[in-house]
Amino acid sequence: MIAFLVVAIVVIVSPGPDFALTVQSTVARGRRAGLATGLGVVSGQLVWGIAAAAGLAALLVASRPAFVALRLLGAAYLVWLGAQALLAARRGQAHRAHVRRGSPYRQGLLSNVGNPKMAVFFTSLLPQFGSSFATLAAHSLLFSTMTLGWLALVVRAGAALRRPAVRRAIDVVTGVVLVAFGLRLATEHR
Repeated sequence: MIAFLVVAIVVIVSPGPDFALTVQSTVARGRRAGLATGLGVVSGQLVWGIAAAAGLAALLVASRPAFVALRLLGAAYLVWLGAQALLAARRGQAHRAHVRRGSPYRQGLLSNVGNPKMAVFFTSLLPQFGSSFATLAAHSLLFSTMTLGWLALVVRAGAALRRPAVRRAIDVVTGVVLVAFGLRLATEHR
């Protein structure tokens, strides 16, 4: 269990698209939206964790066409989210209303479920710590709970960064990061 916890902590605190999206949502819309984004991310992790425990994620990873399709859809979604953040930064606070229409929970969920690296991650990590469905599902739940705790801390810290100039800078950085993650995901070869 100690080995799982160490690996989980390292993976969870490493910045990625879900982290960037949670920070951006918190800064642009406040704590409630940031937490909703984090809950969406964690829901996506639970989907991947249960799919890995049931063996479904391994099928996706083994099916090149399905994996590539999910990778390209996920990449397009990250680029779209990044472009929205860049547009919000360019237009400033007065033009943020169009960005607020999307559900933060749905954005977090789609960001995570649309990331095929999560399928690879869960199919490669979880089996090292158990073999039964119950054990793998329990590890998935623990990982997701730890992620929620981390993202809740991020939301708490991010809410302090809501000044307009800081918010615009974070929108620019987040936009660039999300677009870069999306482009990298779209162009990488398995």
